[in-house]
Amino acid sequence: MKIAVQKDYDAMSLCAARLTAEEINKHPELVLGLATGSTPLGMYRNWIRMVKDSSLSFAGVTTFNLDEYLGLPPNHPQSYRQFMNEQLFRYIDINPARTFVPNGISPDPLRHCKEYDLRIEKAGGIDIQILGIGRNGHIGFNEPGEDFGQLTHVVKLSESTRQANSRFFPSLDDVPTHAITMGLKSIMKARKVILLASGEDKSEAVFRAVFGDVTESHPASILQLHPNCIFVLDEAAASKIPADARDWSLCMADTRP
Repeated sequence: MKIAVQKDYDAMSLCAARLTAEEINKHPELVLGLATGSTPLGMYRNWIRMVKDSSLSFAGVTTFNLDEYLGLPPNHPQSYRQFMNEQLFRYIDINPARTFVPNGISPDPLRHCKEYDLRIEKAGGIDIQILGIGRNGHIGFNEPGEDFGQLTHVVKLSESTRQANSRFFPSLDDVPTHAITMGLKSIMKARKVILLASGEDKSEAVFRAVFGDVTESHPASILQLHPNCIFVLDEAAASKIPADARDWSLCMADTRP
């Protein structure tokens, strides 16, 4: 595991964008796993800028999103499909037919989960998986206690996750109680994982993911076992990470904290 620490959110976002853009430019038909939430938005904005200045193209890229709320149609304002359309896809040169998000209104969610895994396999597997991390250590919607051996599946959302996401809905009662998510086994199949974290409130979760026991009670801790994983953090999220654990060779073009 490598840990790249940048001075602030903007520098962190640029670092992550450069790391992924370099791989896409080397492998134009790369398969990319994407995440939603506020953390990757800065990286997405940098990708959009790179596409506009012709230094990056998504024309051959295939994407798979980590998760989707169960019960929300793709055009719902808070669906993750709508999020991706509004925050990234509409601004870049990607083929919409090669962008995949779990179907929150599938009539048979369990079957759909299996089909989603098969679609990823047919695409050749995920080359780079982008992740965020929750304060309780969840990645995707894999909450504490989730089986490390799960592939894509339906999960009941914890109250803490629903509370955290309630700011996007009229009230807590409107937040879905279940979601479809790639499982921890799905995530670990990716050839490379890049986890982004920003802010002091993520520092404990990040520390436990890097230095804590590998345990299902802290899902992100499984990433210690991944052969090619990079944490890209701002200084606040990395506040508990000792200096000797940080990899200064990554994103040297950015200002080091």
